[in-house]
Amino acid sequence: MEGLRKKLLLCTTLLLQLLCLVVAGGKVPAIIVFGDSSVDAGNNNFIETVARSNFQPYGRDFQGGKPTGRFSNGRIATDFISEAFGIKPYVPAYLDPSYNISHFATGVAFASAATGYDNATSDVLSVMPLWKQLEYYKAYQKKLSTYLGEKKAHDTITKSLHIISLGTNDFLENYYAMPGRASQYTPSEYQNFLAKIAENFIHKLYGLGARKISLGGVPPMGCLPLERTTNFAGGNDCMSRYNNIALEFNDKLNKLTTKLNKELPGVRLVFSSPYDILLNVVKKPAQYGFQVASMACCATGMFEMGYACSRASLFSCMDASKYVFWDSFHTTEKTNGIIANYLVKNALAQFLH
Repeated sequence: MEGLRKKLLLCTTLLLQLLCLVVAGGKVPAIIVFGDSSVDAGNNNFIETVARSNFQPYGRDFQGGKPTGRFSNGRIATDFISEAFGIKPYVPAYLDPSYNISHFATGVAFASAATGYDNATSDVLSVMPLWKQLEYYKAYQKKLSTYLGEKKAHDTITKSLHIISLGTNDFLENYYAMPGRASQYTPSEYQNFLAKIAENFIHKLYGLGARKISLGGVPPMGCLPLERTTNFAGGNDCMSRYNNIALEFNDKLNKLTTKLNKELPGVRLVFSSPYDILLNVVKKPAQYGFQVASMACCATGMFEMGYACSRASLFSCMDASKYVFWDSFHTTEKTNGIIANYLVKNALAQFLH
C-alpha cells in the first residue's frame, strides 16, 4: 500500500511539473524588444539609412532564404527566446507593413540597427533613437487596446517580457569613433551617462505598465572581428581595452538592476549579459562546434558588414554554422541560438514561473 502511495505521489508530481511547463507558455504572452542591430528584425528597412541588411547574403539561412533586415545569416537571439518561451519562432519588426497588430500582439521588435542609448549615436547613421522606439511602443499599446480590449491589453503588457539590448554602438560607433562625446566625458563618465539613460528608459517602460524587463549587457566588444582586424600590436587578438570597457559598463547595468528592483514596486527586472558565453565561444570555439572565431563568414570576414558584405559576397563562406561571426560586427544564427539558450537558462527562466 505504501509503495502504491509513493508511486501515485510521484505520478502526481510529474503531472504537476508537466502542467507547469504547459502553462508556462501562457505566463509570457508576448516578447517586446527595444535595441540595436543585435535585435533589429528589419525596422531599418523602412527608414532612410544605410544601416540595412535586407539583401543577400543576409538571411540566406532564414526561413525561405529571405533577407529580412536581421544582421545575421538567419535568426537573431530574440527569435530564439520567443521560441523558447513557447510563443513563436521569430519576432517581427514593427515597421514592416507585411505584419499587423494580430502578429504584434504576441511579439514585436522596435529595435533599430546602429542605434544606442545616446541620441548622438543614432545620429551617426540616421537611425531610430531610443526615444522614438518608445513613441512607437506607445502607439502599439493603443493598437493593442483596440485589438484586444483595454483590460486584456493591459494584462498582456504587464505579463509580457520587455527586452532591452543596446550599448555597443555607443562605444564603438560613437565614443571611440567620433570626436564629440570623448571630449565631453571620460570613459567612466560616459558609462554613467548611458546607465542614467537606461535607468530613465526603464522608469518610462514601468510607467507604461511593463513589469517583466530584461536589461541586456554588452558583449566582449574587443572580440568582434572588426576590432581584432585592427589590433595589429596585439597580434589580431581580442582588444582588451574594449572588453574591459564592456565589463565595467555591464557591472554598472547590473548594479542598476539591483537598485531598480528595490525602487519600483512589482517590477521583475533582470540583467541579461551575453558577455561570458560569447567570450567562451570565441576562446574555445571547437567546444561549441565552430571552426572559425577570429574572422567572419561574410566576404573577407575582416571589415565587412551591411552593404560592403553584399558587394563582396562572392567570397562569403559556404557554411555559416562553422563560424562564430556572420559579418565583422554580428554573430551567426548558430551563435545567436547558443547565446539565447544561455540567457534563457541563466536570466530569463524565472519569467516562466
